Amino acid sequence: MTDAAASEGERTVAFLLSLRAQGVRDLAVLRAMEKVARERFAPSRFADLARQDVSVPLPCGQTMTAPHTVAAMLGALEMQPGARVLEIGAGSGYVAALLAAMGGEVVSLERYRTLALAAHERLAGSGFGKLVDLRHGDGLQADRTLGRFDRILMNGVVDEVPETLLARLSPGGRLVGALRVDGVCLRAVMTRQGDGGVSQAVGPALRLSPLATGVALAL
Repeated sequence: MTDAAASEGERTVAFLLSLRAQGVRDLAVLRAMEKVARERFAPSRFADLARQDVSVPLPCGQTMTAPHTVAAMLGALEMQPGARVLEIGAGSGYVAALLAAMGGEVVSLERYRTLALAAHERLAGSGFGKLVDLRHGDGLQADRTLGRFDRILMNGVVDEVPETLLARLSPGGRLVGALRVDGVCLRAVMTRQGDGGVSQAVGPALRLSPLATGVALAL
């Protein structure tokens, strides 16, 4: 093993240990985070921050969410291999790669064309290009032609989950995102029941950026 490979391995171990120290215990999530190199998705000028538990700025005023928050949301999603997954807000493409690494059949929607194009390139360069169907589109108004999904992940906070998005959730399916409640961002888990109703569990607090509706054509 070369010194460079050993150093890379040490950084990966330290990264995973830092997540475990913050309570991340889901082995499937940890394995995916070991497999997908976050620095491959971060802007090059912030690559040195990629293995730290911090959010990273992206173009268009967006951010890569801090790894422990991503891990908490993926754990709440309760991913199953082969699950059809809709991701709202592709950002850098990192979370889409994690979902694919966990065995998901991923459709990812990004409202900013600039981010969508860059994420597509990063996914392709990291070996996930054929595993993620990444599109420039409005995730909060998901087109019915997309069909239904076993899992939906919203990478951001909203005041209310749109009915058009809940309609894309299969029976027994689960949506994880965040709701703004009294000015506080709280994790929300919604599950489609057998009778067609949707149950909701809210909390704990998360640090996420807002999600906006519409497609940003200029960016």
